[in-house]
Amino acid sequence: MNQLLVLFIAIPLLAFGVSLFWQNKSEKAIGRIVRFTKVLYIMVSVSFAAWWIANGLEPVSYRVATLYQTEDFVFAIDLFYDEITAVFSIIGAFLFFLVATFSKYYMHRDEGYKRFFNTILLFATGYNFIILSGNFETLFIGWEIKGFCSFLLIAFYRNRYLPVKNAFKAISYYRISDVSLMLCMWMMHHLTHQNIGFSGLGEAKTLALQSANTGMAVFIVCMMILPAAIKSAQFPFTAWLPRAMEGPTSSSAIFYGSLSVHIGVFLLLRTHPFWEDMLWAKVVIITIGALTAIVATFIARAQSTVKTQIAYSSAAQIGLMFIEVALGFHWLVLIHFAGNAFLRTYQLLVSPSVLNYLVHHQYFHYTTPEQKPVSKIKATLYMLGIREWNLDSMMFIYVWSPFKWLGKQLPFLHSKIISTFLILTAIVLLLLGYAYPGIISTTGSIMPVILMAIALAVILFAFSYRQSALQAWVYLLTGNLFIMVAVLYNAPFINPIEIFFYASGVLIAFLIGYYCLQKINAIDRDISLDKFHGYVYEQENTGLLFLFATIGMLGFPVTAAFIGIDVLFTYVHSNQVVLIIGMALCLILLELSAFRIFLRIFMGPHKKLYHPVAFRSS
Repeated sequence: MNQLLVLFIAIPLLAFGVSLFWQNKSEKAIGRIVRFTKVLYIMVSVSFAAWWIANGLEPVSYRVATLYQTEDFVFAIDLFYDEITAVFSIIGAFLFFLVATFSKYYMHRDEGYKRFFNTILLFATGYNFIILSGNFETLFIGWEIKGFCSFLLIAFYRNRYLPVKNAFKAISYYRISDVSLMLCMWMMHHLTHQNIGFSGLGEAKTLALQSANTGMAVFIVCMMILPAAIKSAQFPFTAWLPRAMEGPTSSSAIFYGSLSVHIGVFLLLRTHPFWEDMLWAKVVIITIGALTAIVATFIARAQSTVKTQIAYSSAAQIGLMFIEVALGFHWLVLIHFAGNAFLRTYQLLVSPSVLNYLVHHQYFHYTTPEQKPVSKIKATLYMLGIREWNLDSMMFIYVWSPFKWLGKQLPFLHSKIISTFLILTAIVLLLLGYAYPGIISTTGSIMPVILMAIALAVILFAFSYRQSALQAWVYLLTGNLFIMVAVLYNAPFINPIEIFFYASGVLIAFLIGYYCLQKINAIDRDISLDKFHGYVYEQENTGLLFLFATIGMLGFPVTAAFIGIDVLFTYVHSNQVVLIIGMALCLILLELSAFRIFLRIFMGPHKKLYHPVAFRSS
């Protein structure tokens, strides 16, 4: 019976594959696929939960496959089912049913009808990967898939400026959470010297409470709290949630109102056995939740749009869930999650009708509101609420602007001669490292730091570069090569196949992306990054191919680089703080730079003022 856990992932994944390659783009054909999937999804969720209850509520685990294994590293897909999984699974199945049924009519005759349902089917796959995960590696697969789907749905109306802009903002938050989770996995590996599952977190906690491992424990818990706070839009990362409402109303309901935004709560519930005896961790989580509940409530009451009000109200409720998790009220959290998920879904789905009614009612029954004196405190809170406490601008000023400034201080990298020299240098160092491992041992511990600093400098330049997309794409390849060289010179006896995993995925993705950019450049010789070009309007297939190249360059799940990047992290020692910080920054800025190229060239308003077919109306 344990093997049936695979069905939770297989059903939406198989439906996604069928829908993706289905040549018939008619709404009726796609509707049949989705209808069959949502009914089967509910049946499997409810049936398995009933069997699990009948068998005494004992946790169920199953190892699907071992993707890669060495003496001290195992990358395996483990599934785990308990009361937390049961609640999240059943709620997710019913909400998927409701939203899919609503979307069948809401998205009627929309040009992106097929694309929308492809995305929510992939989202269901990622969601089930997360809630059924038995270890951090499996959870991370779902974490990446869900973030990618969020990006696609926020930018669903890809010919408009604001959805594309906000999709990039959302992915910038997501990338911080992704790398934080990778750092958590990295330090957990050094703490336990094995790839530990969630059922073994009690053993890991015992090690963490030892005085010699205090620093490791603090770091791990912080890297658990940070991605949870970002994914659940908790203070000070709350501002991304209302900006994610740019997609269709139905996607806002399932992603940011009901399921996606609660994933941070799930992560805290799943990792609770590790930090339950750490008082400082509870205080931090309670503080984050309390601040979010207070600040988000004030902001919600001052907003003029329904979606924004619902977004901040949902963030406030999740803040209360954070407090409940920290206090150990797990069943209360699950009940709270179910109630909030259904409520926000209902509110978002009916919001267009409610707005229509209110506008009609106000037109015929408008009365002048009574003027009352307002205190300075209320006026201050109101203005802070209108400005959303400047959370979005502070993120830009204090986080991203310094990196852009640093990148602009490296104009010498603009030379093609220097970029070519750097690529050749990285390749030569890679070959020397494998051919003569003794050379590496003589370079000392400073050499990996220098190489990682070069990688960071190149990626910083690409991050701030605003001219040729082709040259920026080459800089990203250069940065990836120097990351590999830095890890190689830090671990002289690394298995060549582990570098090959990462290198092959990166090189293939680079070549595909370079081909796509050359094809676009041949159209009108203009692929600068200082404006949106919107070429997906004319070159949809090329845009899709470049999107695949982008995620391949970043090590997305199912790509060759995915396992490679996870393995490379293990070769950085726990005391190499500077090296791991440099590597983390490289991976964050690398993804943002790659996605910026994709968005600038293929998404946004089309640069032409004339088209054979008119744009979709607003």
